[in-house]
Amino acid sequence: MLGVGLSIVSLARFQFAMTTVFHFFFVPFSIGMGFLVAIMETIYAVKKDKVYLDMAKFWGKIFLLSFAVGIVTGIIQEFQFGMNWSEYSRFMGDVFGAPLAIEALLAFFIESVFIGIWMFTWDRFKPGVHAFMIWMTSIGTMLSAIWILAANSFMQHPTGFKINNTTGRIQLTDFGAVVANPQLWKVFPHVILAAFMTAAVVIAGMSAWGLLRKKKDENHFFKTSLRFGLWASLIFAIASAGAGDLQTQQIIKDQPMKFAATEGIYEDTKDPAPWTVVELIDAKDHKASGKIEVPGVLSILAYHKLSGSVKGMNTINKELHAKYDNKFGKDMNYYVPPKTLFWSFRVMTGIDALVMLVALVGLIFSRKKKDTIENHKWMLVVLGLSIWLPFIGNSAGWFITEFGRYPWIVYGLFTIAQAVSPTSTVASLLFSNIIYFLLFTLLGGVMVWYCRQTLHHGPYFEEADSKQNVDPFAKEAFGQ
Repeated sequence: MLGVGLSIVSLARFQFAMTTVFHFFFVPFSIGMGFLVAIMETIYAVKKDKVYLDMAKFWGKIFLLSFAVGIVTGIIQEFQFGMNWSEYSRFMGDVFGAPLAIEALLAFFIESVFIGIWMFTWDRFKPGVHAFMIWMTSIGTMLSAIWILAANSFMQHPTGFKINNTTGRIQLTDFGAVVANPQLWKVFPHVILAAFMTAAVVIAGMSAWGLLRKKKDENHFFKTSLRFGLWASLIFAIASAGAGDLQTQQIIKDQPMKFAATEGIYEDTKDPAPWTVVELIDAKDHKASGKIEVPGVLSILAYHKLSGSVKGMNTINKELHAKYDNKFGKDMNYYVPPKTLFWSFRVMTGIDALVMLVALVGLIFSRKKKDTIENHKWMLVVLGLSIWLPFIGNSAGWFITEFGRYPWIVYGLFTIAQAVSPTSTVASLLFSNIIYFLLFTLLGGVMVWYCRQTLHHGPYFEEADSKQNVDPFAKEAFGQ
């Protein structure tokens, strides 16, 4: 412990949060962008409308960069796992290793092979065959998400395992139960649909900035991209909200403390349960005040009916003590960070609703019968600034997932304090936190700069080398 009050556990948790959140900036974005680019190229293959080929090539550049940055940030995350969470790796390795190995050997293999073919074969295959390459890449990214979320879902709701009484570690007994984990198949649709929404909002936002440039030769391209992005934003924002509702039903069942915290409930509610819009939370004394409530709405949201009360955090804390005191002692604190979860949930859902609204207004202004969006500069600016909304919303959702598991790293089996590497020190963690922060700042800056440059050059810009259209292995490439 240093004089500033930093501990090994708090620094390790901060590093995990930093690396995970930054990695999660790019993973949903690249998954969604790959999927939408595949749709664009498929439309071209079917309709032979060249603007969709141009869109696939242009937005494909953004996809490739996000894919590359996502890989780099994932590698950094692996480093921090090895440095700070070795006890977790020992405890969970038998389960955690299996889905991650499949992700690397199967899903990432599919991604890396087909993305390479797709990048360099625009003029070598028929449109339908070339579109197949980006579809395989997109499927690979979604398969990767499944295996990563399978590992995370086990941490939220362990299944298919036993504890080895000799080593005290988890052993995998039923791989099928890990894959069939109900947490996985509730969280996966929510994450994937949010990923599609993220890419759609970026496409719409960058297209809005492109329209503000008022270049006539690019107008049709960016107008088509804008409409495509707005429709996708609206559809996937609605679908993501529906998937989030299904995930909430599973959270109520498996992690009632997490759900109570997202709603700021300390004491058991009345029946029917009111929904709290805002309140003042006193985490120290475990109470809330200054509530603005809507009667009966929480029962509808939680149980899809007009009746039903919700347990408060104080009641759930007592139940967890009764269940786990023999194993973890009476001094355990089972309260999750209520302010973080309460406001993260409202930020996440509020952003989803805002995306729906902005997309709907944008579609109204850009409809074919009365296309006036270019006359409303303020609307284009709003769309452009909206680019950042899904990244904030995704981060808020991940906060709920991870903070809501406290004090566990594997729910009910292993605590965060138990998982930290015994060799970690405050000095090493401070140093690595600073280095990782600088690396992430650099990577984020490169990403933003490249996206800006790509937009500035426009969809019809060609690099000098690409104009030559020479096979790099042909004799012409080496001069006369």
